[in-house]
Amino acid sequence: MLDSCGLDALVILDPANIRYLSEFTGTDGALVITADRCWFLTDSRYTTQARRQVVADQIREYRIKIDGLLEGLRELGAGKVGFESEFVPFATVQKLQTAAPDITWHPLGAELKPIRGVKDEGELAALSEAARLNELAFTEILPEIRPGVTEREVALALEFALKRHGGEEKAFDFIVASGLRGAMPHGVASDKVLASGELVTIDFGVRCQGYHSDETVTVAIGEVPSRLREIFDVVLEAHDRAIAAIRPGVPLAAIDAVARDFIGSRRYADYFGHGLGHGVGLEVHEYPTVSSRGEAFAEAGMVFTVEPGVYIPELGGVRIEDMVAVTADGCRLLTRLPKGFRSLPA
Repeated sequence: MLDSCGLDALVILDPANIRYLSEFTGTDGALVITADRCWFLTDSRYTTQARRQVVADQIREYRIKIDGLLEGLRELGAGKVGFESEFVPFATVQKLQTAAPDITWHPLGAELKPIRGVKDEGELAALSEAARLNELAFTEILPEIRPGVTEREVALALEFALKRHGGEEKAFDFIVASGLRGAMPHGVASDKVLASGELVTIDFGVRCQGYHSDETVTVAIGEVPSRLREIFDVVLEAHDRAIAAIRPGVPLAAIDAVARDFIGSRRYADYFGHGLGHGVGLEVHEYPTVSSRGEAFAEAGMVFTVEPGVYIPELGGVRIEDMVAVTADGCRLLTRLPKGFRSLPA
């Protein structure tokens, strides 16, 4: 990338990229990479931690981040420097340009995204462990999904169970959307009380060894209306067809199309508005994008979600989501919970 963009150095400020490239798990620092050197810069809060964790040629301490960064770049003789344009605020870029008019700042966006796109064995193991915790925790709290319990209580029970089993932190604010609220794809858990005859969509995940899980289960409480059962079956079939289409070399947009076209063939095209999936790793949403706008191709080692959904206002909704790892000849599921129709006691 340095060669292709004609750069003297690359400055990495996104904590997820810093962790990936240097193994530093703190929340603040900078990585400066040239063709033959890699320096890690941080302040006194993290110097000791960095010396224990960081893989770099030098570890340097600064008092003021921009000053320390510019001092390092000048010492390295860097005149043209790339930076993460989708992470670094415009105000910071302005400060850098003002403080160092002798340096040309080159924004990098799409060029950087694929860096973390293909996972190695260690990353896949961490992702698998996070998915295993999902299975343990959800199975444990399944009896608590019953009439009279609020969505928020379900989300809280699930978060506690994930942490009891060793999870570091929840991956995001859990979605628990029951009944009519199921029509909201991002219906974060509310005080609504679960009732018999409803579908409940639960979207949850956890961070483990820095890596995340992301999974969605939709369950019924008692007997649900036939239209909701029909929607469930359509979404499940779309989910299964998309997973069957995954293999190296297939455009991710084509995988999205498999699910989207099937849902459309069942007259629900207008009710599936989001992309089929997204990459998962050190961030719960990262490269690649699995949607009609996705430009990447599936590669062995990629990890992404497959999560079709149908959401009908004033009726409810269904989403079914698994995380998959692309293999040499297809893919394997990382998430483990069964996704077939399940009716819980009313």
